[in-house]
Amino acid sequence: MNVPGAPFAQAMFNGVTVGVLIRFFMLKRDYRQYPSYPHGVLTHLALAFIAAVIGSIAIPALMEKEFTAVTFLALAATQFREVRSMEREMLQNLDRTGLISRGADYIEGIARVFEARNYIVMFASLLVGGATYWGNIFYGLLVGLAAFFTSNKLMGGKIIGQIANVRAATIHFAGPNLFVENLHLMNLGTEDVRKTYLQRALGVIIEPRDDDARATLANNGQRMAIAHDAAMLLGIHKDMDTGEFAPVVRRDLDTGRVGLVIVPMEKDIHLLLEAIKRVPVLESASVTPLSTRIGKKASD
Repeated sequence: MNVPGAPFAQAMFNGVTVGVLIRFFMLKRDYRQYPSYPHGVLTHLALAFIAAVIGSIAIPALMEKEFTAVTFLALAATQFREVRSMEREMLQNLDRTGLISRGADYIEGIARVFEARNYIVMFASLLVGGATYWGNIFYGLLVGLAAFFTSNKLMGGKIIGQIANVRAATIHFAGPNLFVENLHLMNLGTEDVRKTYLQRALGVIIEPRDDDARATLANNGQRMAIAHDAAMLLGIHKDMDTGEFAPVVRRDLDTGRVGLVIVPMEKDIHLLLEAIKRVPVLESASVTPLSTRIGKKASD
């Protein structure tokens, strides 16, 4: 026997359950150190619960003509903008003590992702709650599965390996000047440092596949992200007072290709190439001049 309020309660339960589970599976702690464990995980799951509650009861509240509740929920949703500030502050604090900086662009991109994922949870819970309220629990679960797979799809983005060719390159010195192939990187005046580079360093050339990729790789924040991820995954032969061993990324002004030299703890060129290919293309660095009329003419 149906009791008053049962569809409302079932819609809320299904929406909250699916929303929190989606957020849980989107939480992945890795070398980029987000979210911090365990407190960051708990914080984001708590925020996911709030977002799921907001989304799951939005449609049932409208159908029950609880307009005051809907207004309150809309106000609460605006507070998720603070999530970006929270993640930005945390990552900036981590960056101050790291050997290799992420850079402001990388940090801002991560913060945007965390804000957006709460909206994904809210929207998924809204769909599940609405399907359960208008249909039944099975419709809600079906929509929940679709929302889960869609959220996984939305988590993905472009990576360097999709926009550029990444290949190994030889490094050499001309006097104190360090080169990767014919691309000059920096001047190293100490003989012992030069010997360390010749013994342990690895060189990579990143060649953009089109003008869009060339413009993306020209962004300094994107290059800082490449250096950071390479250093995090392979380790770095560097301490706070040995800045000469920091990874160096330089751009060829004529061709747009990018050269990288790193002195890793693990000297494995295959792992380095794979690490660079998997570096995400930052939102702030992604530009598409070829989509404009002027850009197309300039590339001809």
